[in-house]
Amino acid sequence: MMDEREEDDDEEAWLKLRPVEPLPSQCCGSGCSPCVFDLYNRDLARWEAARASKDRSLLRGKESQSCPSKLNPETFLAFRISAMEKLTKDTYRVQFALPGNSRLGLSPGQHLILRGIVDGLEIQRAYTPISPANAEGYFEVLIKCYQTGLMSRYVESWRAGVTAFWRGPFGGFLYKPNQHGELLMLAAGTGLAPMVPILHSITDNADDETFVTLVGCFKTFEGIYLKTFLEEQARFWNIRTFFVLSQENSPEQLPWSYREKTRFGRLAQDLVEELVGSCRRKPFALVCGSAEFTKDVARCLLRAGLAEDSYFLF
Repeated sequence: MMDEREEDDDEEAWLKLRPVEPLPSQCCGSGCSPCVFDLYNRDLARWEAARASKDRSLLRGKESQSCPSKLNPETFLAFRISAMEKLTKDTYRVQFALPGNSRLGLSPGQHLILRGIVDGLEIQRAYTPISPANAEGYFEVLIKCYQTGLMSRYVESWRAGVTAFWRGPFGGFLYKPNQHGELLMLAAGTGLAPMVPILHSITDNADDETFVTLVGCFKTFEGIYLKTFLEEQARFWNIRTFFVLSQENSPEQLPWSYREKTRFGRLAQDLVEELVGSCRRKPFALVCGSAEFTKDVARCLLRAGLAEDSYFLF
């Protein structure tokens, strides 16, 4: 009888150590690897092996990652918010502090996963830092908030000094200098984010002679993010910027410097073909925006003559 009670207690102890399967909300949906479900399956296999051999030391592989010293795709790290700027009514530029003069360790265009907890529910979303890859002591992200978004509620509760948790890096596009003759960047809204560190990388490197045509799609002129940065970039000999505004139709309302490089409406087939045709060298396209925007632009690029291996969808 005593042996049975000991076995029951032991079984209950093991069940308490069993990894908890993630909720759908804990997956950011960006296709990153490892996903939270990959980590769960790994930890579950480790738990099953430890339980079968009745050796709890086999669980320590998981514990050894609890305090990593640098960015890790499998483990969330805490970063303190050092500054928070509201760019528009619903979009923030948030700066996080790094220890000393350390660097985040991302390649241009890679992204991180942010973890938030709202009403006891854990959620995860992907965001791309907009700071230069070689930035020391900080990194910055561009975050748009939505009225019904759970992560938006979490972000809008932030203030300087608050700690947030990130893991990474992730991303299938790794920029290399002079790899492509010209980059055709097609971005909608905060889809501008992965383009920014790539632009930094090109214009900060005197040996990188890659041409860039950047097209930013926004609702209004006032809603264009990072205007000062984009204006500075457009002064470089190899950088061109254009804009497509979907909720404006009068060039007279724009500053003179924007009138010739702004179109109205949406980024449709005819404009994509014009952009591809105007590239000074064979273009490689980078596309980032909503799922609908990305799908539509990819179709337009194919019709404009680009092969499937001549563009990348963030």
